[in-house]
Amino acid sequence: MKGTPLLIDQLLDLSRANVMGILNVTPDSFSDGGRFDSLDKALEQAITMERQGADIIDIGGESTRPGARGVSVQEEMDRVMPVVDAVTQALAIPVSIDTSKPEVMREAVARGAALINDVRALREAGALDAAAELRVPVCLTHMLGQPRTMQQRPAYKDVVEEVLGFLEERVTTCVDRGIARQAIVVDPGFGFGKTLSNNIELMRRLSVFGRLGLPLLVGVSRKRMIGAMLGDAPVERRVHGSVAAAMLAVQRGASIVRVHDVQATVDALRVMEGVSETGPAA
Repeated sequence: MKGTPLLIDQLLDLSRANVMGILNVTPDSFSDGGRFDSLDKALEQAITMERQGADIIDIGGESTRPGARGVSVQEEMDRVMPVVDAVTQALAIPVSIDTSKPEVMREAVARGAALINDVRALREAGALDAAAELRVPVCLTHMLGQPRTMQQRPAYKDVVEEVLGFLEERVTTCVDRGIARQAIVVDPGFGFGKTLSNNIELMRRLSVFGRLGLPLLVGVSRKRMIGAMLGDAPVERRVHGSVAAAMLAVQRGASIVRVHDVQATVDALRVMEGVSETGPAA
């Protein structure tokens, strides 16, 4: 694909925090697996999230939860392409494709997806070349290992500096390959090969990622770290904790929060932004 690259600030209003609504069309995602794996249900959910205030919808067809099995290119294509078609036609907001496979990236962008969200940071064979050719924004995520094994004794000397270093290297590699720096978003990868203490340290020191000078995406919605901090709360009891974590992330510099619970997150952001506005007290 030729032409001027689409930059991230042309896709989203980065003067404020943006909400990315999660749309998993998988049978085995940790939170909503099987809920939206029919076209009608997926489209209905996307429309609901747009109405609730989502700025972008992230469509994924392969679970990346700890221990998840991989899926073939064709299986992922079969899951996501009808949904990409339907959602891009029905919604006014942009769509991102959550994938590591170059074939899926190419097809999704051809059908209207405007951002590539890759938990493997374009490290799969052919992914970097595909992203460079497609000229849409990309989100690079830190993940230690692979989903099937990433939670088996992850270890760091300094998780923040190591994740930051990884992201710096991936950004440099992408720019060298022809991806515009202004088209790159970074994600420290909460839960992707990190212990609870690692995740907490990342959140505490999240502002350090401002060194990169790039938009920061944070995804903590309903994750195991939230459940652990709430006394091993099951997924359905992690909503309030997830919203609190998203607000902490925004306060520490996140430009995009990736969430399941759009309405709750949008409401919390509106209150936080309203209180943060300068002006005389009432």
